[in-house]
Amino acid sequence: MAPYASDDTTSGRRKAVRYVVPVTVVGVAAATIGLVPALADSGDPDLPKITAQQLIEKIAASDVEQLSGTVKITTDLGLPDLGGLAGSLASAGGGAGDGSSADPSARLTELASGTHTLRIAADGPDRQKVSLLEKAAEYSVIHNGTDVWGYDSATDEVYHSKSPEGADAHGKENGGTGAEQAPTPKEFADQALKAVDGTTSVTVDGTVHVAGRDAYKLLVKPKDADSTVGAISIAVDAKTGLPLKFTLTPKSGGAAVVDAGFTQVHFAKPAASTFDFTPPKGAKVTEADDAGHSAADRAKGKGGAGLPGGEEFGGPDGLNVLGDGWDSIATFDTGSGSGLPSASKSSGGEAGAFGDLLGSFGDKATGKFGSGTVFSTRLVNALITDDGKVYAGAVTKDALVKAADAAAKK
Repeated sequence: MAPYASDDTTSGRRKAVRYVVPVTVVGVAAATIGLVPALADSGDPDLPKITAQQLIEKIAASDVEQLSGTVKITTDLGLPDLGGLAGSLASAGGGAGDGSSADPSARLTELASGTHTLRIAADGPDRQKVSLLEKAAEYSVIHNGTDVWGYDSATDEVYHSKSPEGADAHGKENGGTGAEQAPTPKEFADQALKAVDGTTSVTVDGTVHVAGRDAYKLLVKPKDADSTVGAISIAVDAKTGLPLKFTLTPKSGGAAVVDAGFTQVHFAKPAASTFDFTPPKGAKVTEADDAGHSAADRAKGKGGAGLPGGEEFGGPDGLNVLGDGWDSIATFDTGSGSGLPSASKSSGGEAGAFGDLLGSFGDKATGKFGSGTVFSTRLVNALITDDGKVYAGAVTKDALVKAADAAAKK
């Protein structure tokens, strides 16, 4: 990766910034980072001057392990309206296990669109709780020690899995704080900053009040012509270094694709009872192993009850990453040997009809790789070739075609 550079300093990238690819692709759907604007107080605080490099180091050095609060999440990728299809898939478990509505790997995909309110709590790497608040119900994921519970109050269903010893709720080895494992602005800011390199402009863009806290604003702008990211603004708590608000706008302009932030935040230790959970009497309980998710799968972050916001939240086998930073492209082979199913190519069954419907949302693309279909959102584009390969990332259609052409030469 190229050395870190910013508008404020020409010093090389320091060890405090250790980052990887910001985009994860799951099947034909590409999800990206995101959360909603916190309610900012009027008037900007008067804070000591700080450079962009110092502010990034402040984020990296943040040691917040205990917090509670409310986060509002809005994601606007510009996806076509599929009516109740997405909700139906989530309720059916998205094809995972036996379709338990309490399975986090399916239920938390709801955060990929619309506006949601989350209540969060964290107490170190072993205890986190995230509750998705709905009109007449609540969905919660609770990580307490080696136990991970998902509970859907609307259906009275429970999903239970075990984290391997020494692993967090993602199923990965401990190495971060509890706050980093919950879907907070810090989790998403960390993902975004992984792409910071010599092709990035990084500046301090004034100060702001967020959730009653004084904060600096870090402005990150990719210079790479292939990137679809316009700018990322991160409000960083002046005292703790914890990101309080995250906003990502696309290069194409318009409203933010994702906006994230605390509306309330407290740094006191949550009560131990916050993370206690006992299945309600009469609730349907599904064990992860019974649903076909082995401990080994959960250790790899596949099919288990990981919290959203990181590359551990599922993903296809054989996933490779081409390039790095802002122009990185995730690619994998579906193994089908063909692209979208088509009613015109088959007997016209449900699979073919669905393939034709899906194809109507995409644009045809050709190159040395052959032909395929490009599906676009306001941020992420994905190319599915007619021989079953997928290329996706927060890059332009032309960048995907070039990647597919380069792979075809090998």
